[in-house]
Amino acid sequence: MSGFVSPPCIPIAEADAAGFFASGLEYDAPVRGKWNIVHMGMLVPECHQIYLCAQGCLRGVALTAAEMNALDRLSWIAITEDDIIDGSLESDIHEGVRDILLEMPEKPRAVLIFVSCMHLFSGVDFGAMVELLRADFPEIGFIDCYMAPTMRKSLPPVVWLNMQMYGLLRACPQNPHAVSLIGCDRATDPASELHKVLRSGGITLHDITLCKTYDEFQQIAESGLFLSYLPAGFRAAEETAKRLGAKHLHLPASFDAEEIAENYRRLCDALGIVCPDLSAERSAAESALRTARAEIGEMAVAIDYSAVTQPFSLAKCLCEAGFRVKYIIADAAGEDADAFRWLSENRSDILLYSPTNINMLHMADAPHEPVLAIGQKAAYYFSTAHFVNTVSNGGHYGYEGIRAMAEQMLFAYRTEQDTRRLVSQKGFGCESCLAG
Repeated sequence: MSGFVSPPCIPIAEADAAGFFASGLEYDAPVRGKWNIVHMGMLVPECHQIYLCAQGCLRGVALTAAEMNALDRLSWIAITEDDIIDGSLESDIHEGVRDILLEMPEKPRAVLIFVSCMHLFSGVDFGAMVELLRADFPEIGFIDCYMAPTMRKSLPPVVWLNMQMYGLLRACPQNPHAVSLIGCDRATDPASELHKVLRSGGITLHDITLCKTYDEFQQIAESGLFLSYLPAGFRAAEETAKRLGAKHLHLPASFDAEEIAENYRRLCDALGIVCPDLSAERSAAESALRTARAEIGEMAVAIDYSAVTQPFSLAKCLCEAGFRVKYIIADAAGEDADAFRWLSENRSDILLYSPTNINMLHMADAPHEPVLAIGQKAAYYFSTAHFVNTVSNGGHYGYEGIRAMAEQMLFAYRTEQDTRRLVSQKGFGCESCLAG
């Protein structure tokens, strides 16, 4: 192709686990990921979100709420250059949010206020404005949130939002027979053996994705043990547990059968219960992998970090099951650094691609061998109609997560999908106006 610049790509054996590619000018692939901070904020029942940002940013925010049929739970204040010049950015927060709330016939239980990168660049004292609002409306829980991509390499907005959302929880007497799962955007699949383990010990599971009212959401605070399995929820679980005098246990969403077994042993030890026999669930996962491998055969597999939180652990699992994993789109090894090292030593032919380097711009236009992609970025970059359309594990966990991935891969192999249309949609489980 004339003018085509090769995208950044290195063999896994040559990669440094701390960071695979040099930082520089970046490119954001036109895939929406199926989930964003608007969806996250909507998880708090009976809350209202207010965004203060430029009109271009507001367009995506409003479309997301519209796709969810939840425009009644969203308000916004458009920021212009005049607001920066005349110094009214701070007063816009206090006065604008106050005016919005005064016009509401029924006040929300909580308000999530989002400011943008313009407020950060201008040095706005966001916290002071939130304190003024708390004084004006003491019956409402206010939290300060950010929609600022400039935070991505410090404290990402998703991590911050998780911390702030659970910061609304009020201390209450602890229930020794309750645990709370923190930081999940979607409910953990009921088929996951995580539910079986908790049921076997008579343990109640609290999860924001299951809460219908603000009072139910507050019941999360009664747990003596807070669980997390997604990296984006780790800090929220850690700080919430500390604030409420509870314990925190992080059980990473691994695809390694032995690590999964260890996670359940740690959970049962923390709860003081006997771990049930999970051999049938492990066998079902192994059987699903064999079935998928028998049909998918030698087709190249590409995995991207947005699909699962441990892409190297998934790659190792698939390699051990006989799949031809050839490409991984990621910029560093995270929780699954051990799996990364195993792949470096045993599958040194795997190629790593940058998810954001500017030279990925035309990769989708280059010729590719047939690829089965796991994740939207992999589907887009390798221009394949065969892909697993998931993000951040999609609510799957443990042996069930392995089984579900094998079944999704088999569906992707058998079914051609309209990749360009699907990856452009923001909503997951929503009545998307883009679905057509």
